Amino acid sequence: MQTRPTPKLRHLCVALLAAMAMPAVAQDAATTSNPTQKTLDQVTVTGSRIKRAEAEESLPITSFSKEEIDQQGITSAEQLLSYLNIAGNGSDNLSSNAGIVHEDQRGNNGVSGANLRGQGADATLVLLNGRRVATHGLKGRAVDLNAIPFAAIDRVEILRDGASAIYGTDAIGGVINFITKRDYQGAQVSAFADVTEAGGGNIYRTSLLFGHGDLDKDRWNAFGTISAKRNNILRGDQRDFSNTFQPARGLSPDTRGTPFGTVFSLGSTGVGSTSMLRNGVLDPAGGTTRYTAVNIYNIPGGAGCENAGPNMGAYDYRLWNSPASRFACAWDYPAAAVIIQPQDSLDFIGRATFKISENHEAYVELTGSRVEVAKTFEPNQISSSTSAAATSLGPTTWYPLNATTRATYDKVYNALSGYFGAGQLNYGAPIAYRWRCMACGPREIKTTTDSYRFVAGLGGLIFNDWSYDMGLSRASSESESVLGTGFHYTDALKQALGSGLINPFLEPGQSQSPEAMAALQAASAQGVTLYGGESIVTSFDASITGDLGWNLPGGAVAMATGIDIRREEFQFNGDNRADKRTVFNAPFDDANALDNVSRDIRAVYAEFYLPLHRTFDITLAGRYDDYSGFGSTTNPKVSFKWRPIDSLLFRGAYSTGFKVPSFNQLYNGVSEVQYTGLDLADPETCPSGRANQTVPGCETIRPVELFGGKETLEPEESTQKSFGLVFSPNEWFNIALDWWQIERTNTIRSAPRDVLIQYYDLFRDNWIRDASGEIIQIDRRFINSGGSLMSGVEVDINFNGELAGGKWNLGLNGSWIENFQTKALESLPYGNNLVGSYVRYYNLPIRWKHTLNFGWNRGNWTHNLSQLYRDGYYDEYPVSVANGTYVPADWQQKVDSYTTYNYSVSWTGIPKLKLGFGIKNLFDEDPPFTAHQNDFASGAAWEPRIADPRGRAYTLLLEYNFY
Repeated sequence: MQTRPTPKLRHLCVALLAAMAMPAVAQDAATTSNPTQKTLDQVTVTGSRIKRAEAEESLPITSFSKEEIDQQGITSAEQLLSYLNIAGNGSDNLSSNAGIVHEDQRGNNGVSGANLRGQGADATLVLLNGRRVATHGLKGRAVDLNAIPFAAIDRVEILRDGASAIYGTDAIGGVINFITKRDYQGAQVSAFADVTEAGGGNIYRTSLLFGHGDLDKDRWNAFGTISAKRNNILRGDQRDFSNTFQPARGLSPDTRGTPFGTVFSLGSTGVGSTSMLRNGVLDPAGGTTRYTAVNIYNIPGGAGCENAGPNMGAYDYRLWNSPASRFACAWDYPAAAVIIQPQDSLDFIGRATFKISENHEAYVELTGSRVEVAKTFEPNQISSSTSAAATSLGPTTWYPLNATTRATYDKVYNALSGYFGAGQLNYGAPIAYRWRCMACGPREIKTTTDSYRFVAGLGGLIFNDWSYDMGLSRASSESESVLGTGFHYTDALKQALGSGLINPFLEPGQSQSPEAMAALQAASAQGVTLYGGESIVTSFDASITGDLGWNLPGGAVAMATGIDIRREEFQFNGDNRADKRTVFNAPFDDANALDNVSRDIRAVYAEFYLPLHRTFDITLAGRYDDYSGFGSTTNPKVSFKWRPIDSLLFRGAYSTGFKVPSFNQLYNGVSEVQYTGLDLADPETCPSGRANQTVPGCETIRPVELFGGKETLEPEESTQKSFGLVFSPNEWFNIALDWWQIERTNTIRSAPRDVLIQYYDLFRDNWIRDASGEIIQIDRRFINSGGSLMSGVEVDINFNGELAGGKWNLGLNGSWIENFQTKALESLPYGNNLVGSYVRYYNLPIRWKHTLNFGWNRGNWTHNLSQLYRDGYYDEYPVSVANGTYVPADWQQKVDSYTTYNYSVSWTGIPKLKLGFGIKNLFDEDPPFTAHQNDFASGAAWEPRIADPRGRAYTLLLEYNFY
């Protein structure tokens, strides 16, 4: 709900802000996900500002201690999210965003996000010690988990509920709060290694923690921790399952750009007629199809595509419904790409606390990190066509006939004329081709992100045990992306190609000449700055909480209230180069340059705890936010807890939420992206919009798509509902069940292509045509449109007891998604339930996933065995199956489920020393096969949003404490 504040209301808000004492009490209590373990301390738990005993029971909260995290061999916030069943299956990790991503995520290099309940990383609020941190500097949309100082974490609390009534924007999917140590004395060093059996993707981490000062005796404490972590690269060719040459199962790469070039025909008129292949060739064996893409290894009598070079095979023209490419070869470029991006990070956190008096403490906190990520793609595909496509360099780069090239030229000509006949060829004309420039090297984009946050605060007790906390903070995330290998200046590259120095028709084992390599080196753009940006948030927050001094039948009424004043800033420098010299296929983004845009936010909130009966209480909360440029939004929340008997508790909540547009969504310039798929047709003449070459009017089109921001965007809105129970009849058993539902409206998204097709009459103006009526552009800039409805059930079951002189526990934590529906327009009903179906790019809504964990400890030994299960789903149709032209022999739509087992053991038999050993993926389970179109998502024959590609890995932890 959005309204413009009246002057009277503004004055009232200012008065309230001035009258209140101060936000978020840092979450400083040990909570647990096990309902049988309770704390009697008055604490503040994530999702509430009120300090009270057992506050976690009224809200669905999952909590992980450092010990539990270490037992699972988890070394980063990203890994922790992959273990959480409440986390969505989105493109939020270094594997799922390693390759092709949705246009909304482009440029988000190396970012790992928190995505709770499948609502997206930009709809999940990430806190550090109860306060916001800056979003990533390149996009400003979501917090990068790689910048969280994970080695200093004391515990992690995840609120599985909407929390805009407490925290404001972005808390639609939930809140994840990383809570570091509050004080520390002594010193600790630790080292951790996570090494894969098959090689690649190894992880190493080392940290140092030190602190001094006793708050009670010395009246001060200061501690700091510094940690370094390295994630090694994992390449597709290091894993057998990463293989897209499986045509019988419905998967084959859609490329004819190969390490040994494929000869192309570009038409019988104009520039195309001047190429050697001219208007394609007819098969002497018969037929009327003109073959316009021919590789000499794949013509009858040839050696076969698989012998033309590594990762090559025949182009599956039937699967891609491209008969003219029957004699082409393909290259497994998804498998040649990177599965996990390499990453180096260094982070620090320091905190000093001063005891001013018995009831008041002051503290300062500084966190900082540097994260370096190299996003790596396969080598450039060079297409010497007549078009202006991003991968095309034009006819001046066609392979010429001259003294340098004659031997290779004649080899290609003789092979083609030997089968097709010299009469169909044009000897002496240059060869148009499509080719992978292996000598150019893999394309790298190296991104360095420097982040910091400084907090100065004061907290304590006033007014008869009322507690307060106030803080001033400033946080920044500054990123810069630089071109690595594989990128070349276009003019120099075109000159080298057109001269014939560079040979696109090398036999396996041959190398480019020294002159060719020198030309490539001279054309290299390595080291050129691509773009950079910075996200800054400066805030003052204050809160006060305590009993109001009057009672209800169930006890004392408590209240929390506070203010939150902050400024958010963002800048994106685009292409700052002076010469703007074109770099071939480099994703410069000058159209979206933003010069220090900002907005101011003023918020006031209040929360009341009402114990109406000793068995029943209600918590009421509300927050008013005023945004410069937007107006205001008010969001309430009501939750309850009812315990009819000691062993049974019911809980539930209702709230509204909101998410404001990011600066990119508001202010981005217009950028053009060439559509490269083969499945799009003109919806004016082909209502389905799906290309089918055999149907008149449904011919394939490849227009440019326009993306960009709109300043008229409004905030998204949401409604959250939940209801659950906790049953704990004895000390050795408990169960918790929670049903939840999230409905989002007015959602912000790039205008979906399928919506523009289905409702063509409403969006006719979005299809931009030239004078002849041909579609040349599609306007897909951001809009507020439609919504989504998602619901599910979360379960947590725990058993414990004694065995063989030790203690054991068995726990099942699972998430069941019952419904996920979307609608394109507000006025439309929701569509089909998408649960269990393939969804590109965003959250993959599998029905069920769980973690089953068994632990046993005795003396100095602790053992842990866990099972991680991820449900299967129904894959999307290959192009040929969708249009009914060809069904591969072994194609199956159902993707198998994925189950892995992890084991760990730790030993503390030597004072001050802790040793840990573990095996991840105990049975070395490969990810299940999926035939989704690898041209439109990361992953080659597997799904990175579900599976871990590393395979069996061994972990070792050493931790030593100095006292």
